Amino acid sequence: MIELEQIRNQYPKEPIRLMSRVYKYILPDVRHELDCWKKDAERIPDMELRKQALASIASKEFHCQGGAVYAAANLPLRHILIPLIVAFQTISDYLDNLCDRSTSKAEDDFRLLHQSMLDAVNPSTSLQNYYALREEQQDGGYLHRLVQACRDNIAELPGYRSAKPFIMDLVGLYTDLQVYKHIDPKLREAKLLSWWEHHENRAPELRWNEFAAATGSTLGVFMLFLAAGNEGLDEASAKVIHDAYFPHVCGLHIMLDYLIDQAEDELGGDLNFCSYYENKETMLGRIAFIVEGARRDIQKLPASSFHRMIIEGLLALYLSDPKVSQQEEIREVSKRLMRRSPLMRLFFFANSLWIRKHL
Repeated sequence: MIELEQIRNQYPKEPIRLMSRVYKYILPDVRHELDCWKKDAERIPDMELRKQALASIASKEFHCQGGAVYAAANLPLRHILIPLIVAFQTISDYLDNLCDRSTSKAEDDFRLLHQSMLDAVNPSTSLQNYYALREEQQDGGYLHRLVQACRDNIAELPGYRSAKPFIMDLVGLYTDLQVYKHIDPKLREAKLLSWWEHHENRAPELRWNEFAAATGSTLGVFMLFLAAGNEGLDEASAKVIHDAYFPHVCGLHIMLDYLIDQAEDELGGDLNFCSYYENKETMLGRIAFIVEGARRDIQKLPASSFHRMIIEGLLALYLSDPKVSQQEEIREVSKRLMRRSPLMRLFFFANSLWIRKHL
């Protein structure tokens, strides 16, 4: 097993140094990548596909910004990591839009669409017509170019062979979730519960909705992309990283996302995993439990201070969202989660507010 300590010095150890790299390198590079994909999306022939592609870039830029923070831990490879992370996250956001406001509710359609994500991280497969089971077909090659961009950058990661099985595991779980959560509302809960029963032993301390939320995060994939930049990475080390991120760090990420989206999801009739708690107190307690699990798990990794910044940054990013102030109950939960916050979280909270206002 590789000494993961070998890559410790790449990681920024203090919040100020991390944010300095974010402002100087990460945010400008992400903006450049998204501008290029926006221009590509504007040329999509089908009006509905074009609308959803452009909407996903316009409204979910912060997903790419947050994911690309991992490139701050290896700046010499950012020319590979940032295009890879942005392309992969853009596929995720685009397909989420397509399925959320879909002209179809067919499980097979959603499964085929998300095969593109599996193909993006598995360069040995052939590209397919991912729209074959839906009405909209003509994207002018947009989705294929996103998939190929991922594959081209993955080819430049010397340790990818070792990371690949664990990335495929996370992307497979992500695909299952996206399929089941978007099918007919009358069927989705039963499908999700049946699927969870198959995987329950992987996270017995979590409720079904919390496990499902954990599968909806791309953070574990991005951390493994970062690790794959190390030519000495082996499978044992990749497994340590996988297990440190899934399920608690990943679960925290998506539970916070659902927390702030409750009003929006209720209005749109979308599934929201926070709605399955008996009351606000239970929800708060369970999220706090997942926070502690995430903090414990990242202690298994060298440079754990970097991963602690990821956790505190997640809390700050989501709890600073304007949606929080618009929902009385969520505002109260947010205040309680921020109560007695460490200085690190307050620092990231202030930076999140600044980024939202100025970028």
